[in-house]
Amino acid sequence: MSQPKVDVAIKNACGSVGEGPHWDDASQTLLYVDIKNLDVHRYNPATGEDQVRHLKDTVSLVVPRRAGGYVVGLGRRLSLLEWDTGMVSTIQEVELDSGSRFNDGKCDPKGRLWAGTMGPEVGNAKVEPEAGALYCLDVDRSIEKKVSKVHISNGLAWTDDNKTFYFIDSIPRKVFAYDFDLETGAISNKRTAVEFPPDTLDTYGVPDGMTIDTDGNLWVACYNAGAVYKFDPETGKTLQKIDIPARQTTSVCWGGKNLDELYVTCARVYMSEEEFKTKWPLAGSVFKVTGTGSKGRPAYMYEG
Repeated sequence: MSQPKVDVAIKNACGSVGEGPHWDDASQTLLYVDIKNLDVHRYNPATGEDQVRHLKDTVSLVVPRRAGGYVVGLGRRLSLLEWDTGMVSTIQEVELDSGSRFNDGKCDPKGRLWAGTMGPEVGNAKVEPEAGALYCLDVDRSIEKKVSKVHISNGLAWTDDNKTFYFIDSIPRKVFAYDFDLETGAISNKRTAVEFPPDTLDTYGVPDGMTIDTDGNLWVACYNAGAVYKFDPETGKTLQKIDIPARQTTSVCWGGKNLDELYVTCARVYMSEEEFKTKWPLAGSVFKVTGTGSKGRPAYMYEG
């Protein structure tokens, strides 16, 4: 098998935590966020243009809305962003009077938005334990808590048959699987699909954002490992490792005309200027991986 090719798509795109890549199939653009710089980006690979909207709180996820605009995770709120005007309106707010914030989020095949929170950060990949949760924002804009006592809510994915939902909690370093009911959005029968052994922090890092390919394999961006790993969720085994020349890899999504290009976001935090210049000069960049031999399917948008 030939080695995948890793290119820099947008050099040093993010000054803090690049996250939440979402390929908008309709417009052939890549959406992503810079969490602590409070920015939402919209990148057009055909023209090279990278548009930015600066908001007023941490922005952790961005998903297109069928009726127009984008849903963003803004602090503890899920909000609607009108791109052209920059107008923001709150849809729901959770965990009032807490120091938590939304982190990763994605829509399921019915167009409901699943988004998780995390507690206050106390260090690099360290947070107040079990202070987060996973929520589901339905298309009628009602919100329901699905999972409690989460450390850092992260990657989400659904299988092609819509019967299994995968969810990462970064601190126990596990990818969990649930039985998924597409009609009701109910999840049940929690189990561990992929477990990162305790002595592998240097090689596997901390599981962060995730996507799934058309063969049902999981692709996980591993923070502090400078790598994306491909796993078989049926066996938990590692199938492939792709080295990324930026240590703080955060998330992944499939993009491009054939959905066979893997976009990878990275962070540039807890790093001195010296370390940035000498060791990780591509920190915060967005990378594009080609030649993996795999592909994804179009990402879902919010139908509410």
